[in-house]
Amino acid sequence: MYRIFIFFTLLMLAAGSLWAQEKNDPKYLEKVQTIESTITALYAVISGEKGDNRDWELFRFLFASEAKLIPTGKAASGVSSLRYMTPEAYIAASEQWLLDNGFFEKEIFRIEEHFGNIAHVFSTYASYYSETDETPFMRGINSIQLFHDGDRWWVVNIYWTPETPETPIPKRYLPN
Repeated sequence: MYRIFIFFTLLMLAAGSLWAQEKNDPKYLEKVQTIESTITALYAVISGEKGDNRDWELFRFLFASEAKLIPTGKAASGVSSLRYMTPEAYIAASEQWLLDNGFFEKEIFRIEEHFGNIAHVFSTYASYYSETDETPFMRGINSIQLFHDGDRWWVVNIYWTPETPETPIPKRYLPN
């Protein structure tokens, strides 16, 4: 039992060291200095034309170690549901689709609130298959929670739902 305890303690220390090393990677640090730069990087990193590889290293860099991506929606049965994914699970679930179809998600409106080292961004988005598309194939709202550790902003959770005919985006969450 003692060996198991030691093993897990060393594993946690190693993981903590890796996380500390990654959080200050100068390659991406300027992208997480402000809420604005963090949200801009978040939208940019998942966007690209058909066949364009995404920068999954940057994607991973944006998220806190226990972060979740939480899509919601209605099943064919009409029952609302949600799904919890890690950043790795999101990559596994979406990478091929993004390559095959192209995807651009653009923020069209934002409400931002913060207090101390936490922030919440209610971000209305429009999704396109190509940057040249004029009409989005989908719109919705991302609820993004962020944390500032004294050095940078971390995405803690992204919780989102698409617009539907039954639940149109309220005017207060759309540009004038």
